[in-house]
Amino acid sequence: MRYLPLSDQDRADMLARIGIGSIDELFADIPEAARLTAPMDLPRRKSELEVERHLSRLAAQNVPASSVPFFIGGGAYKHHVPSTVDHLIQRSEFLTSYTPYQPEITQGTLQALFEFQTQIANITAMDVANASMYDGSTAAAEAVLMAHRVTKRNKAVISGGLHPHYRAVIRTTSELADDTFDILPADPTGTEDILSRIDNETSCVVVQSPSFYGHLIDLKPIAEKAHECGALLIAVFTEVVSLGLIEPAGTQGADIVVGEGQSLGNPLTFGGPYVGLFATRQKYIRQMPGRLCGETVDADGKRGFVLTLSTREQHIRREKATSNICTNAGLCQLAFTIHMTLLGETGFEQLALANHAAAVKLAGLLEGIDGVELLNETFFNEFTLRLTGKDAETIVDSLADKGIMAGVPVKRIDPVSKGVDDLLVVAATEINTDEDRAAYAAALKEVLA
Repeated sequence: MRYLPLSDQDRADMLARIGIGSIDELFADIPEAARLTAPMDLPRRKSELEVERHLSRLAAQNVPASSVPFFIGGGAYKHHVPSTVDHLIQRSEFLTSYTPYQPEITQGTLQALFEFQTQIANITAMDVANASMYDGSTAAAEAVLMAHRVTKRNKAVISGGLHPHYRAVIRTTSELADDTFDILPADPTGTEDILSRIDNETSCVVVQSPSFYGHLIDLKPIAEKAHECGALLIAVFTEVVSLGLIEPAGTQGADIVVGEGQSLGNPLTFGGPYVGLFATRQKYIRQMPGRLCGETVDADGKRGFVLTLSTREQHIRREKATSNICTNAGLCQLAFTIHMTLLGETGFEQLALANHAAAVKLAGLLEGIDGVELLNETFFNEFTLRLTGKDAETIVDSLADKGIMAGVPVKRIDPVSKGVDDLLVVAATEINTDEDRAAYAAALKEVLA
């Protein structure tokens, strides 16, 4: 296909049709401080070979997660992905499939989506799940918007244990609608009093468990207080493997459960693409964003699958849409489904146990070092350390120089909160060996001395 550029007259006609005088007016809603005032300082042109060499040099500066002892989490986790997953998702039927609007020719895609929904509903103990979202953070934002529609209120109470990036995405998504927020301070000790913040104006309460700092939160009293006040409980997770071991949010009274599914089937890939998980109660299904695949029978009575709900209704009535989500993370979702299927219920539980055991071993080694305080009484595979009197960013950089990827300094991911400069969030998964843990402990002891 040839590229046919627009002429100046073409552009003028298009602008006139939508009633504006210049292209700059299209960006009026973007704050002026966030706009570029001049072209970026990049070479205007280079040959393909020059670009390839330059990008290769840049890529060579990265340290592959599998090449060093790796303990970074904070919402994206390094797990072993079976080679079967990559082999299957590269089949052309899956790799090139598109939105399954025509069920008669997309039965395979629809069945894969249906199986995915079933898996998510099972592990969250919820009635229904959709056919995935972009990622965990946007799923959380969509959950807040959904709660506002259900309750006809617009105030969200947000836990200080919610991932800072999730909190930011919720605010960005909601603030143009004049929604209000009661955001609790950072909660590295897991002791916040969120119950006192719930009142009769609250639309929803957003709580992460395990929290960003690794604490396991008892959701039952929060759900009870929320329901007494006519609000919904939105339960969030960033590490889906935790659901193989801890009590699911559905049995604790959550109304909407959202999270990130990257840990199964999907490598880190420098931050994306990932796969957002979204589940809710049957009575709220009409307000759920995204797509829903259903099981049915055809004219001959044979089992078949269809696109049951498409709440954006992009191809029917966009003005009636409940969400602007316009696709599901199909290939990432398929990778998740294949990995989960390979594990099965028993394997999923064993993987969770292996992760928890790895974290317990690591925490035991690290908290015995002078100047290190473990802030968690409970955790799954992630916990928070206080490096007393030390800047966590500096310590992490020093450990990186020694070939240890030590974790996430809280200040790096949450620069706004006070009192977090010496906090380090550490994750351990099944990929870590005894040698990795010993190397981490020895290096940390050395840099803290």
